[in-house]
Amino acid sequence: MIGRLRSFGAFWYDFVVGDDWRVAVGVAGALGVTYAISRTSVPAWWVVPVAVPSLVALSLLRVARKANPASPPAQSPTG
Repeated sequence: MIGRLRSFGAFWYDFVVGDDWRVAVGVAGALGVTYAISRTSVPAWWVVPVAVPSLVALSLLRVARKANPASPPAQSPTG
């Protein structure tokens, strides 16, 4: 019984958190902000559609930097 409960919890942890716990926390935060804004007169529909692509981009950037740590930092176009 405990083994089944442990595997059930491990499945949900892996399903919700996945590869990057920061994305899961960011989505939960975006849902919380959406709820908080929805309690006001301001439309809140835009929070999650803005947050999710931003979180995915940050996650991909973090993975890309980790995969190639020897690459020099990007130069600005003016300098």
